[in-house]
Amino acid sequence: MQNTNYQDAPNLKSRESLDKNASEDISEKIIAAILFACALVSVLTTFGIVIIIFQETFGFFQEVSFAQFFFDTKWTPLFADKHFGVWPLINGTLLTTAIAMAVAIPLGLSSAIYLSEYAEPKVAAILRPAVELLAGIPTVVYGYFALLFLTPLLRNLIPLEIFNALSAGLMMGVMITPTVGSISLDAIRAVPRSLREGAYALGITKLETIFKVVLPAALSGIIASIILGISRAVGETMTVLIAAGQQPRLTVNFMESVETMTAYMAQISGGDSPRGSLNFKTLYAVGAVLFLLTLALNIVSYWVANRFKEKYD
Repeated sequence: MQNTNYQDAPNLKSRESLDKNASEDISEKIIAAILFACALVSVLTTFGIVIIIFQETFGFFQEVSFAQFFFDTKWTPLFADKHFGVWPLINGTLLTTAIAMAVAIPLGLSSAIYLSEYAEPKVAAILRPAVELLAGIPTVVYGYFALLFLTPLLRNLIPLEIFNALSAGLMMGVMITPTVGSISLDAIRAVPRSLREGAYALGITKLETIFKVVLPAALSGIIASIILGISRAVGETMTVLIAAGQQPRLTVNFMESVETMTAYMAQISGGDSPRGSLNFKTLYAVGAVLFLLTLALNIVSYWVANRFKEKYD
């Protein structure tokens, strides 16, 4: 009897092991199915948004021609004399975005260089979260800060309108700085230490090493951060709605009030236009243009990141 029990012990252990492996396989399959369902929800949601936007946009173009939308230079769909030229909205979006990036690129890149190459580890551990906290401030706060503090301050120096592109762009630049700086910092830190040491061995100064070796090696990540920052600026709503105003103009004068695509969409979403009306459908037409613009920027960012990506052993 003892020999039989002794011989059955390995069989029992193998059975327990098989049962355990079977239960683990079932658990893994359940987890995989849950994760797949979550991913599928995200994909289906995106497709749903795209279908709804372009379905309503198609209805808009049943009443307004492409020529009116893309070749007219006035945007007054809510007035008696209706014009549907989208270019004033695109102009306002690009103008505020250009001002924002003129602030975000030097600030973000400079902060990334300092935190990566000059700051002590303890200092960097404190400053990086502090800089990234700027991204956590609600955009409506940036908008009111621009309107109530920055605009009056700038009006003492230059003749700005109360609502203007400059104040909105400057605030957006500060808001986007963490995006540019954080991604650029990761790209710079990914450059191997051996490249820096090789440059130092050739007698190059630290500043020359940064601009001639490190930054070119991290170029793909830096450009990707800039393009993502542009996408963030193009899609910003509350800051430009509050600080830039709602005057669609085809102008490059940053001292005047302008209206961006997102600001107009927020205006229509307020509920003043009946659902199904032509004014309501302009919301989806502008949204489709904004969607295609941000999609193009994301595609360019992906292409740049892969085109200029450096691989090191």
